Amino acid sequence: MPGRVVTMPPLARPGPPPGSSLARLLDAPMRPGRLLWIGLRPARRAPVIEVEQALLEPGRGLRGDRWNGAATGARQVTLIAAAHLRAIAAYLGEEAVSPARLRRNLVVEGVNLLALKGRRFRIGEALLEHSGECHPCSRMEEEFGPGGYNAVRGHGGITARVLEGGAIRLGDAMLREG
Repeated sequence: MPGRVVTMPPLARPGPPPGSSLARLLDAPMRPGRLLWIGLRPARRAPVIEVEQALLEPGRGLRGDRWNGAATGARQVTLIAAAHLRAIAAYLGEEAVSPARLRRNLVVEGVNLLALKGRRFRIGEALLEHSGECHPCSRMEEEFGPGGYNAVRGHGGITARVLEGGAIRLGDAMLREG
C-alpha cells in the first residue's frame, strides 16, 4: 500500500528548552546515511531472508516480515548501524557478525541512530519515525554463547514506526527530516 499515510501524533520530544545551545546542537544537520542490508523474518525463529528491496507499509512495517502488532505499535521496523555490528563482533572476538543473527530488518551506515531520537527520517520512498531503542533479548546468549547479551547491550539499534509507505532498496539514502 505505497502512499497510504498513517496519522499518528508525533512522539513527545523531551529535551532542552527550544532555542538553547543544546537544542541547536541536537537540531544541527546530519550527514545522510545509506541502506546496506534488508532482512525479512517470515516467522518466529525462521531464518532471516536477505533481500535487495522491500516495501514498507504504513502502520505495519516490512511486507513479508512477521511483525503484526498494532498500527500504532513502536516496533514495526528494526534498524542497526554497521558500526555497531563491528563493535558487537569485536566484543565477541569474532571477525564479523551478520545482522541476521540479531534478527534486525535494516542495516545502515553513516548515521548515529541515537541522533534520530524523537525524529522522523526517510529511507527510499518511506517516512519512518524513531520509536525506541532495540535492546537485546535473552536469545543473544543462545545465538552467540556466553556474553552474547552483554556484547549487544547499547549496540542493538533502534525501532521505528512506518508513517508513509514506499519501496526501499539497497543503497538508498537515509535522511533525517526537519
